[in-house]
Amino acid sequence: MRPQFVLFGDSITELSFRCGGWGASLTDTYSRKADIVVRGYGGYTTRWALFLLHHIFPLTSSTPPVATTVFFGANDAALTGRYSERQHVPLDEYKENLRKIVRHLKECSPTMLIVLITPPPIDEEWQQQYAASPHGEKAMKLPERTNEVTGIYANGCVEVAKELGVSSVNLWSKMQETQGWQKKFLSDGLHLTPDGNRVVYEEVVKVLSGAWLSAPEMPADFPHHLEIDPENPAKVFQERCLL
Repeated sequence: MRPQFVLFGDSITELSFRCGGWGASLTDTYSRKADIVVRGYGGYTTRWALFLLHHIFPLTSSTPPVATTVFFGANDAALTGRYSERQHVPLDEYKENLRKIVRHLKECSPTMLIVLITPPPIDEEWQQQYAASPHGEKAMKLPERTNEVTGIYANGCVEVAKELGVSSVNLWSKMQETQGWQKKFLSDGLHLTPDGNRVVYEEVVKVLSGAWLSAPEMPADFPHHLEIDPENPAKVFQERCLL
């Protein structure tokens, strides 16, 4: 059975299997090596994600995933007093919720590779323009999220990863290393363009490869067709104990 990588997160994870998405790219890279399972839930926060843990990662499973990405925070960092206030999760609770998620995953499998991914940066100007499109004059004049506050949540995510000894990707910082990141990486001030998805993909692959999950070094699930002897096709399957 192929190992599983689970991508657990909000809409940025849910959309990751679209054309050019970071999840789709992982699936291509790990073709015949691992199954990439997307568990993304648009609009979700860490508070609501806790209710999903026992369904997605049952403690009774005999085949838990070998790796899991945890990608929440963009909605937790929504500001109070705005349209998205219902999604706001205070920073301390956000960090504690991440701890609960990590502890649950470790209970599922002590050897699981866990990767916490910070929310991406926010382009407040573009997000305001995007919000004004459906709401018109009713759109709020203040941003739903700010890059400064999101950065605080990103730092909190990295702190939890260090505290619990798991891997992390500081997407908030990484993207801002590139000039013009606002339009290059963000489609609406928050969600990702194909270039933004590429950054996530590359950073996640670095973590996977730096552990024990480098795609070129992982075995394929079944023999390559050139390894099959047309005169004795069963031979290679017998040699690999697949019969």
